Amino acid sequence: MNVQTFPSRLLERAVDEFAKLPSIGRRTALRLVLHMLRQSPETVDRFAEAITALRHEVKFCSVCNNISDTDVCSICSNPKRDASLICVVEHIQDVMMVESTQQFNGLYHVLGGVIDPMGGVGPQNLNISSLESRIAQGGVREVILALSTTMEGDTTNFYLLKLLKPSGVQVSTLARGVSFGDELERTDEITLGRALVNRVPL
Repeated sequence: MNVQTFPSRLLERAVDEFAKLPSIGRRTALRLVLHMLRQSPETVDRFAEAITALRHEVKFCSVCNNISDTDVCSICSNPKRDASLICVVEHIQDVMMVESTQQFNGLYHVLGGVIDPMGGVGPQNLNISSLESRIAQGGVREVILALSTTMEGDTTNFYLLKLLKPSGVQVSTLARGVSFGDELERTDEITLGRALVNRVPL
């Protein structure tokens, strides 16, 4: 879309910002902006306030690195969760995906990605040292590696297995109900739930 097609610089600026979102092209961005223009000023203000508060006030759990409104997230601070069981995932959205299965009652650890030498991501770029620290504190009997079944996910699995083996904790991985090459967030809840229940030693 050419700059000349915009009747307003404010409209163009808003479209430019929306188009920066993942999977949002300029045509879709324009539709979203025009939709916002049809809303009441109060509705748009609430939208803007929610985004601003999200960016400035959201925290990352000091224990598991999940998104939280407090220093320690509601999962880590829940006394009913099994603290001896830690499910390691790549991203925050994976925590929500596993939670939706209602098959896991332990705690989580968000790595922030997987080892990807081609992409310039090494172990030092992930939240691995904090995982080691949690295990070193004691009380953890099993670590479930719930990473994507990709080459990078498997590389990270084996790196963590080697790293954690001296600690004596049991390390397991998802059953292969999750197809090779699948990202966890694209797996349906039933398949993911079964893969958790039927996890296997790594």
